[in-house]
Amino acid sequence: MTRYPPPILDPRIPPGPLAEKWRNRRASGRLVAPANRRRYEIIVVGSGLAGASAAATLGGLGYRVRCFCYQDSPRRAHSVAAQGGINAAKNYRNDGDSIDRLFADTMRGGDFRAREANVWRLAEVSNAIIDHCVAIGVPFAREYGGMLDNRSFGGALVSRTFYARGQTGQQLLLGAYAQLNQQIAAGTVTMHPRTEMLDLVTVADGNGTRHAKGIVTRHLVTGEIRAWAADAVVLATGGYSNVFFLSTNAIGCNATAIWRAYRRGAGFANPCFTQIHPTCIPPHGEGQSKLTLMSESLRNDGRVWVPKDPADCDKDPLAIPEDRRDYFLERRYPAYGNLVPRDIASRAAKAVCDEGRGVGPLVGGLRRGVYLDFTESEARYGHDAIVARYGNLFEMYESITGEDAHRRPMRIYPAPHYTMGGLWVDYDLMSTIPGLFVIGEANFSDHGANRLGASALMQGLGDGYFILPVTLPDYLARSGPSSVTPDDPDFHSVLADVRARVDGLLAVSGTRSARSFHAELGRILWDRCGMSRNAEGLAKAIEEIGELRRAFWSDLRIPGKGEELNTELERAGRVADFLELGELMCRDAMMREESCGAHFREEHQTEDGEAARDDERFAHVAVWFDQGEAPPVRVIEPLTFSAIAPAPRSYR
Repeated sequence: MTRYPPPILDPRIPPGPLAEKWRNRRASGRLVAPANRRRYEIIVVGSGLAGASAAATLGGLGYRVRCFCYQDSPRRAHSVAAQGGINAAKNYRNDGDSIDRLFADTMRGGDFRAREANVWRLAEVSNAIIDHCVAIGVPFAREYGGMLDNRSFGGALVSRTFYARGQTGQQLLLGAYAQLNQQIAAGTVTMHPRTEMLDLVTVADGNGTRHAKGIVTRHLVTGEIRAWAADAVVLATGGYSNVFFLSTNAIGCNATAIWRAYRRGAGFANPCFTQIHPTCIPPHGEGQSKLTLMSESLRNDGRVWVPKDPADCDKDPLAIPEDRRDYFLERRYPAYGNLVPRDIASRAAKAVCDEGRGVGPLVGGLRRGVYLDFTESEARYGHDAIVARYGNLFEMYESITGEDAHRRPMRIYPAPHYTMGGLWVDYDLMSTIPGLFVIGEANFSDHGANRLGASALMQGLGDGYFILPVTLPDYLARSGPSSVTPDDPDFHSVLADVRARVDGLLAVSGTRSARSFHAELGRILWDRCGMSRNAEGLAKAIEEIGELRRAFWSDLRIPGKGEELNTELERAGRVADFLELGELMCRDAMMREESCGAHFREEHQTEDGEAARDDERFAHVAVWFDQGEAPPVRVIEPLTFSAIAPAPRSYR
């Protein structure tokens, strides 16, 4: 694989005051005439909220779109698992919300490690997202008088989260899916389910600059490996929390699309910025395959506590009197209480469990759980009101644990959930490879070192419905229709690389399953690059992952063939990429010698155990570029702040 020198990072932020930048960008962008749009073909990889909304919108504009997903239907995209809600600065509650406040909360929540121009734009388009979703029939919860209802999420002192009971992501995806189906029926979008992207194809222009012009895929039922050409490629493939093996992500979620783009020259930004969600069902044993999210929205009405005395941890929670309970989030953070940001709540929960005050069964010699108690809320609002807000979440909890959270407190514990890192993109959402656009969780752009709850759906739909349809046509208008086809030499070269990689996996003929390697990688990363990190542990992790990679390529066993349905082959390819990504995460965490947001270096903390940023040395985006067998190169994009000065986060 040919290596190219890292480019100079240019975020291409429009001129003008912060509040006018997006308007200026829309006004200055070049357009493609309606009659000419059918001359352009666009590939969209991923059919979750970001991918489905982008494909439907671009198809509706008249472009020819091919949308790929590895699921059997776009409806199965992992966006359905987003439960709690979507943020917008509507201020329906008249409680002081505004675009400025949503912007400030997002910057502060991300610990001032996000590009402020992108964050302002996200806050600005948030209201249009709600209007659009209502127009297409998304059944948001409403108050008695018919107005859309809101609830609160972590890191905010206002109620700005719109929701559909405990299934907001599913309802939003159904809305986007309906629009996607409309364009499929109209012939502007061609859907390719059960098809996984395995590599990116780049082609040099007359100046030698390589542009993204296609992808190589494998059909998961037939095993057919095929190349597809287009004028631009959009990656909307989500995050990489499954690198930890146990996470709240669906088991099929993977990083292969963005990792293959990285190996082809795209910069990877802030890979160590991974979010641990505090409100998940605790692990129950060694044989578990995934973890289950319980929505952050539950912390609106549930109170988090553990026993004050470790001797009470194995008692029935209903038998522990009020004066023997420690509502530790309310005690430590009285201003925000149980709705502090996720990184803070997760570390606090882990700390009390590490002290020996966790609850639930022993797992690995430790009780990994804290209580989330709704007794007080049910007494205040009534049982029916709590059921109306969260009923399906309580049902899901009972089906998994066998416990009724209306009768006894839920048990929750932090788990890997979201990744703020991803492929670097400029203001137009284009990566360092021209023609390769990256949207939603697959890019790095909007959340800094920690994402606030209910902002993932906002970003995915903002990127797909309102931002990409403005910025991508500018690229197409400047580059013109492409004449490349899958018969070009660059496509043949990448096809050969993919076939060789698949054959190489099948040829190892060892003794261990890909799952066993994935589980071992997950343990390494959780222990050494999880909720807290230190230099010694990260160095050890890099060493251990290197040894694990060598074992993988010498002792992997995949039954079956490549020309058939082979789920073990699918998993092995994804795990091979996770092994490389896991090492890059640790390198990035090692180089960032500060604590910020979800990146908590134990050597860099305040006297009271909070994250200690180093703005002088690390107020930047760290972007990594692959160098083949040589160590990757780290390049930085300095962050500047004009609207809100970086300050220590305080939620007390």
